[in-house]
Amino acid sequence: MHIVAALFVDNFAMRQVEGPSTRLDLTGVYFSQVAPSALPCTVSPHLVVLIFCPEGELGDGVLQVVFQPPGTDPEQTPPLAQNVSPFRVDSGKFTYRLVRAELPIERFGQVLAHCRIGTGHWMSVPLTILPPV
Repeated sequence: MHIVAALFVDNFAMRQVEGPSTRLDLTGVYFSQVAPSALPCTVSPHLVVLIFCPEGELGDGVLQVVFQPPGTDPEQTPPLAQNVSPFRVDSGKFTYRLVRAELPIERFGQVLAHCRIGTGHWMSVPLTILPPV
């Protein structure tokens, strides 16, 4: 299995179309957001992770997401937040996981969402926290 995409979104919806086929509607995809207040503060981004299981592979897995500042090792450094989510997906199909984090922000700048399935390779998605307007 592997991660096809991981994105921060404002909204996520699914709908059926002819086939039968499924459409994923992702709106408000972003890679930065304004902090809700002066520091320190907490932000709560929504991350959607799309996962594919190739034909013939078992579909049981665990998605791990670890949020950390850049330059830190997701396996060695205590996280700002983390989520571990077991899942099952049929062989040859896709699934998704929605991850909502409560991130304590002590300085403006980038946070990385490190994502992986099981003990596989990490994939990182950046989120930049900007000063309030």
